[in-house]
Amino acid sequence: MQSKLLRGTFILTIGTILSKVLGLIYVIPFFQIVGREGTVLYQYSYVPYTVFISVATAGIPLAVSKFISKYNALEEYAVGRKLFKSGLIIMLATGIVSFLIMYLAAPTLAEMSTSGKKADLEDVTTVMRAVSFALIVVPFMSLIRGFFQGHQSMGPTAVSQVVEQIVRIAFVLLGAYVVLHFLDGSIVTAASVATFAAFIGAIGGLLVLFWYWYKRKPYLDELLKQDKGTMDVSLKEIYKEILLYSAPFVLVGIANPLFQAIDQFTFNRAMGTIGIVSKVADSYFSILNFESHKIVIIPMSLATAFSLTLVPSITKAFVGGDQKSLNRQLNQTFQVLLFLTLPASIGLSLLAEPVYTAFYQHDLIGTEVLRTYAPVAILFSLYSVTAAILQGINEQRFTILSLLVGLLVKLTLNIPLIETMEIKGAILATTLGYTAAILINLIVIKIYSGYPFRLVWRRSLLIAIFVGLMWGGTGIVYKLLLLFLSPESKIQSVIMILISAGAGAAIYFYLGLKSGLARRLFGDRLDKILTKLRPGRRRGVEN
Repeated sequence: MQSKLLRGTFILTIGTILSKVLGLIYVIPFFQIVGREGTVLYQYSYVPYTVFISVATAGIPLAVSKFISKYNALEEYAVGRKLFKSGLIIMLATGIVSFLIMYLAAPTLAEMSTSGKKADLEDVTTVMRAVSFALIVVPFMSLIRGFFQGHQSMGPTAVSQVVEQIVRIAFVLLGAYVVLHFLDGSIVTAASVATFAAFIGAIGGLLVLFWYWYKRKPYLDELLKQDKGTMDVSLKEIYKEILLYSAPFVLVGIANPLFQAIDQFTFNRAMGTIGIVSKVADSYFSILNFESHKIVIIPMSLATAFSLTLVPSITKAFVGGDQKSLNRQLNQTFQVLLFLTLPASIGLSLLAEPVYTAFYQHDLIGTEVLRTYAPVAILFSLYSVTAAILQGINEQRFTILSLLVGLLVKLTLNIPLIETMEIKGAILATTLGYTAAILINLIVIKIYSGYPFRLVWRRSLLIAIFVGLMWGGTGIVYKLLLLFLSPESKIQSVIMILISAGAGAAIYFYLGLKSGLARRLFGDRLDKILTKLRPGRRRGVEN
């Protein structure tokens, strides 16, 4: 049973990572097809869509899987099936209502996002309405994924995620290309087709789940025959439990889109007040909220995937009153997070120019924004992980407080800081908002878990020293490469990134190994990797 669970978790993790990688890589050809004008329209529609979809589905698969696995363990299989049948109807209704709200509210959302010019309003409204159709399908699909996960079957979710992403990306790229190069269509039409791809991708993912349902139904019906039938849980109790499970995940999932939404609804107006015309402001908005953000969340993805695995072990130690084990789990969590995300984000900042060129085009403003924005990935990661820890120690109510405070700081400071510092003002407001939210989370963790942060502060200083040495070494290699390679060329930028990042990684992990820090954090897993990398030395020892 344990091996099946581990295998399932591994499959789901691989599926999630693959889906995220695909979701990142496609922006490179997409930008080349539609240009900045297209990405502006795309992003204007996608931020509200992400907020809607996060509220409608975030946490539902996990909540449903937790509920069903709980009652399956009691051999009350009918309770889970009861949730599934009623849930499909409710999620379909939720999806349709969400679609109607976004579709009808599109003109208002467009007016809030743009400077108010009639042509801009019509364009953004059209693109927003195109993406809203996906809301009909995605909530319905999320419930089916949760149902399978509750039966310890992770394959359907993993495969459907990857298929959904592949179908969506194929439709985005092919659709936009065909509209612009074969049908002689406008950028607005191309962007609308690209956002409508979310609906087509969701249909692809749903068809995969239907196929799995068809294959697994005989087995699921057999389980139903073994039902004890001793419990009769009302639908009211079922949904109360589901909402309690899913609420914390909704808050964590919606944090980043809400911060982006504040930028979307305030950025252009703030830029307009300091005399920057709407077309330039739109371009700056795309650089900040789409182009740079897509790259900055790469280090954050490590933390997000990592944080989802934290809750069970931290909860077990906390509920069992095992303070020593809880401290060890939290020490490991914070150290691994900093060990991975700090060098990744600082390295990204250092190599901002070739990275931006490799992804999009050579752009000095884009480079400067990415250089400033990259370190904020550390805060994105810390927020995600501290929120997961709050759930583990059963204090998820404070995630509401910390998120609201963070958003209030962002909302209060965003316009004055943009008016003073332009794009960097929006980044600073995000930094201060996330810092406020993280500080609240850390204080709550300290008070309610009794966790001493002494070791983490010491290790953080050590990691910071290693990152500083890595930054120095990487900087020297990068400066040398600049003597005969240009960051204005895509191919040469890729070469510069590979060599510089490789040198930086080698310096950083050498320091980690020599100091013993890497072995303390990763233990046996690191030894296994090193053994595989050094087969010659292993044979010599055996002889």
